[in-house]
Amino acid sequence: MLIAGVDEAGRGPAIGPMVLAVAVIDSEGEHSLLELGARDSKVIPVEERERLYPILQSTLSAYQTVHINPEELDTLMDHISLNEIEAMKIGSMLNQLSQKPKVVFVDSPDPTADNFARRIYNYLSYKPKIIAEHKADVNYPIVSAASIIAKVQRDSVIKELQAAFSVFGDIGSGYSHDERTITFLQKYLKLHNALPSCARKKWETNVRLTNARWQTKLT
Repeated sequence: MLIAGVDEAGRGPAIGPMVLAVAVIDSEGEHSLLELGARDSKVIPVEERERLYPILQSTLSAYQTVHINPEELDTLMDHISLNEIEAMKIGSMLNQLSQKPKVVFVDSPDPTADNFARRIYNYLSYKPKIIAEHKADVNYPIVSAASIIAKVQRDSVIKELQAAFSVFGDIGSGYSHDERTITFLQKYLKLHNALPSCARKKWETNVRLTNARWQTKLT
C-alpha cells in the first residue's frame, strides 16, 4: 500500500518561498527511512540534510515539490488564508502523482488538526485517507522525508538569493527572528525605499519595517 507524507519549509519567513513537499513510499518500506536517519528536518544538521537528500530521492517511490514565491503568496493572501493556500497546493501535488497513495499523513498548521484535512479534500480529484496531525514530521518517517526534501530545496533557494543580493550584505535565514535578515531588509529599504523582490511584502515584519522607513523619511 502506498502512503504519502506532506510537510513544508518556510511557512513563516519574511524572505523567500514557502516550499511544500509530498513524499511517497510503500508502507512496507517505511522502516527504511528510519534506518537512513530520516527525522524532522529541524533537528538535523545542514550537512546531514544535504547528505540524505539524494538518498531519499532514490529511496522514495515518488515525490513532488512546489515553491510558492513571495509575489504569489502576497497575491493569494489578498483572497484566501495561508492555510487555504497550503491546502490548495497540497491537493494539486497529490493530484499530479501518477500513482496515488491510499493514506496521506500531513503535518497540520491548523490549531484544530482535522480541519486541515477537510481543506485538502476540497482540492483533491480522488479520496485517500488523510491523517492531519501536529508534529507529524516527528511521528511519521514519511513526513520526515518530505520535511527534509522541502527544507533542502528552500535552503538552496536562500543560497541563490544570498548570491543575488550579496551587495547588500548577508540575508540570513530569511526568518524575522534573524538579526541578519532584519539588517539586510533595513539596508535595502534605506537605499531603495522599497522591499526587495525576495521579500513577502504582506508579512507583518515587512509591513512594520516599511512603515518605520517611511516614518523616518517623514521626520
